[in-house]
Amino acid sequence: MEPGGVLVRGISPVGFCYFFPGTVIMKQSGRKKKMMAIAPLFFPLILIFLCLFSSVLSASVITHLPGFRGPLPFYLETGYVEVDKENGGELFYYFIQSESKPAEDPLFLWLTGGPRCSAFSGLVFEIGPLKFVTAEYNGSFPSLVYNPYSWTKVANVIFVDSPMGSGFSYSRKDEGYDANDTSWSEQTYKFLIQWLVEHPQFISNPLYIAGDSYAGKIVPMVAKKVVEGINEGKEPLLNLQGYLIGNPVTGGKVDKNSQLPYAHGMGIISDDLFEMTQRSCLGQDYRTPTNSQCVKYLDTYDHFYSEINQGHILEMACAPDIEANHLHRRMLATFDKRYSKQNLHFLRPPPLPDLSCRTYAYVLSYYWANSKTVRKALAIKQGTIKEWVRCNFTLPYTHGFGSNIDYHLSLLQRGYRALVYSGDHDLVIPFLGTRQWIKSLNSSIVDNWRSWFVDGQVAGYTMAYSNNLTFATVKGAGHTAPEYKPKECQAMISRWIANVPL
Repeated sequence: MEPGGVLVRGISPVGFCYFFPGTVIMKQSGRKKKMMAIAPLFFPLILIFLCLFSSVLSASVITHLPGFRGPLPFYLETGYVEVDKENGGELFYYFIQSESKPAEDPLFLWLTGGPRCSAFSGLVFEIGPLKFVTAEYNGSFPSLVYNPYSWTKVANVIFVDSPMGSGFSYSRKDEGYDANDTSWSEQTYKFLIQWLVEHPQFISNPLYIAGDSYAGKIVPMVAKKVVEGINEGKEPLLNLQGYLIGNPVTGGKVDKNSQLPYAHGMGIISDDLFEMTQRSCLGQDYRTPTNSQCVKYLDTYDHFYSEINQGHILEMACAPDIEANHLHRRMLATFDKRYSKQNLHFLRPPPLPDLSCRTYAYVLSYYWANSKTVRKALAIKQGTIKEWVRCNFTLPYTHGFGSNIDYHLSLLQRGYRALVYSGDHDLVIPFLGTRQWIKSLNSSIVDNWRSWFVDGQVAGYTMAYSNNLTFATVKGAGHTAPEYKPKECQAMISRWIANVPL
């Protein structure tokens, strides 16, 4: 199956751009189609501008995807933007236009956590218009279906594989894979600027930086860089309106320290363990205990922590076992018989968990993304990524312990809007800690703690502050809230974008 199409393709600054005056050339199943007629002199000038000022002109319009029946019912574009010229580093992206009014609706730049979980995870498991059918894997292409609760109903969304080494993003030199919070935010900002140079029709759209989990630490950093660019008058001037983060990491001690009271309140640890840990650790940072008694009680807590699904404490824990590995090997053998090995990129495929596990669909994404047919359909550059993994934890990443609270303060003091939401069954980044650091911003409450509803039922609880920050819990959701409660989260984001109370 061929990619749906190529609007403009080229490489710069040392490469080339090709075009035909008066016509945009689109390739679809080997046939060239005229997309539109433009003034013969004006269009070449646009392309010359893009060739001169864009790091990479590489974008493909995708109309069909393996595993999805029929043409895609939405506009999907994939491509690369060079953000590290020295090391040849390019970030890969999926762009989905709003299914409502793309010329008017907001533009979201979506970052996935990890660090180095692919943005494809956000696309198919959280807020995008596609999702996998969780069915027993038999060696065929995993099936994709339409997600009616996609955030693309109300927004244009760029899903970008970042930092370098996430998903299909790649570096030609190993040094390009060294990453930290600063380099991630800088490269993401550079990506955004270059992407908008290549897509000038979206420069005036309201812009929001978005993400969840560890990306919640990076989102305010990227937004701050956008603000600095605006203040310095850099082109293009972006229409930043705010940012949104889900179950976000702050980088401070509040993330880890909130786990213990949450676990106690949810009945995971006893009164005695909770009280003895607090007493022995003397309220210190639980990440760096300084006495043996504190270490002892934290070890006991870690034992209870490891027994359950931290991302959603009510769902089953799905660690691989011997039976899963046996099933996995049997499925591989079935696949090898039905499909040529030359069509696969598999190197170390993960074992298949129990079919009732949420993570089963994660493994399906591995088989799907490592098919040569899929890579061709997505217009992935050959020889760049040997093996796609949903979350790549093998590459170096320097985790800083610094808090990003100052970034929140800086943005909110300038009047930018913020939505902070938390699945209330997440033990990784409990809502207790998120609520605590929001309170530390010392902003007055304008809409006190209350329920918010979807279809007449409580969907969570919310409060709003005078600094334009709205906090919301999503009842029954886990670490990546839209994955667990898609309908409720779509209602939440639709209302927030419209600037009406949740």
